[in-house]
Amino acid sequence: MAISTAAPGQQARRRRGNRNKRSEAVAGFLFITPWLVGFAVFTVISMTWSLILSFQDYDLARGQGTPVGLANYELLLDDPRVMKSLRNTFIFAAMSVPLEIAVALGLALLLNGVKRGSGFFRTVFYLPKMTPAVATAAVFLLLLNGNNGAINQFLRLFGIQGPQWLTDPFWMKPSIVLMGLWSVGGGMVILLAALQAVPKDLYEAAAVDGANKVQQFFRITLALISPTLFFLVIVNTIAALQVFDQAYLLFYRDVSSSVPDEALFYGVYLYQLAFQRFNFGQAAAMAWLLFGIIMVITVIQIRVGNKLVYYEGGPR
Repeated sequence: MAISTAAPGQQARRRRGNRNKRSEAVAGFLFITPWLVGFAVFTVISMTWSLILSFQDYDLARGQGTPVGLANYELLLDDPRVMKSLRNTFIFAAMSVPLEIAVALGLALLLNGVKRGSGFFRTVFYLPKMTPAVATAAVFLLLLNGNNGAINQFLRLFGIQGPQWLTDPFWMKPSIVLMGLWSVGGGMVILLAALQAVPKDLYEAAAVDGANKVQQFFRITLALISPTLFFLVIVNTIAALQVFDQAYLLFYRDVSSSVPDEALFYGVYLYQLAFQRFNFGQAAAMAWLLFGIIMVITVIQIRVGNKLVYYEGGPR
């Protein structure tokens, strides 16, 4: 009798468990529905439409496109400004990504050693990340003013004549890199979490073996946070290759003024083609060319990074 009564009870519990799982699945789906709708409308549909546009000569006035095959992509290869903007973007990425990660890591190391008030300092360093790009650009237009900007005034205290950050072609890319350092708080928070996850007993064991702080940093800290550094390299590289707002707000806010080609970035030239020349087909082709370039660079980074990054479960 005990066996016959236990089986129906187990079945009832199993049915209740299945109902609970279905209810949780439905609730989870409902919670992410707004994101799914936004992703479908603003990402999937937009990307699909831009891919179609890249093979058309689109007339904005008529709202119609004429198929042109690969002509838009061929025009990109013949346009010297495309190659110039791509070169500028690569140089900017090579300058900004290592520097931003280094500054973020330095701030994370400082905060990791703070015992009291660490939450306050984390908030202070992260707040600039929340500043709108327009407000940040307005601040840096004042800071980087070559005549009476705060940065050049500070350099004059040491007898150094600061450059014309916003007009000298040589200093245009460094000025955008400096502006990018304003928002390293996001990477700092991620690296701080990685630093705090490093087991303290490893440092104690290394100290017993005679390792100094520098050796501990390179042999233990960097090794164990290397997956996080690898993630930031990929994310920051993708963001740097899509740079637009910093360059546009610093150099192209006045459409009547001429800007040297040293400040022409890929995203800026794409914007000019689409919304100033209304050449949407070629602009869409530029966007998809950048998408392909980012995909290739990311694959290379993953292939190389997996050989250099330390994973607790072994190599991947």
